[in-house]
Amino acid sequence: MLSLFLKSLLGALAVLLIALLSKSKSFFIAGLVPLFPTFALIAHYLVGTERTLADLRVTALFGLYSLLPYAAYLLAVYWLSYRFELVATLSLATLIWGGCAALLLLTWLRFAPVTA
Repeated sequence: MLSLFLKSLLGALAVLLIALLSKSKSFFIAGLVPLFPTFALIAHYLVGTERTLADLRVTALFGLYSLLPYAAYLLAVYWLSYRFELVATLSLATLIWGGCAALLLLTWLRFAPVTA
């Protein structure tokens, strides 16, 4: 129970940091905070302790590929923000992320590296 609380505290701290940075002169740094590997550290620790190191490597590789849907999201936000209001921009960009993430999962499940 304590570990679950600590994990939620990390998420809350990240949200607080994003909120504070978004109001500062360096507001753009708020876009870097979500990329801090808070949840990746948790996932990699759990996979690394509960599975093999080969499984950890596959998890890390999938994490690299998961940057593609995120990049598509960011490109969509950038491009769509010239054409739509905020809510429409973010909604459409999220749909694009979802489509790219689904495509990634389907591709990964078909061609993923096999671990023992």
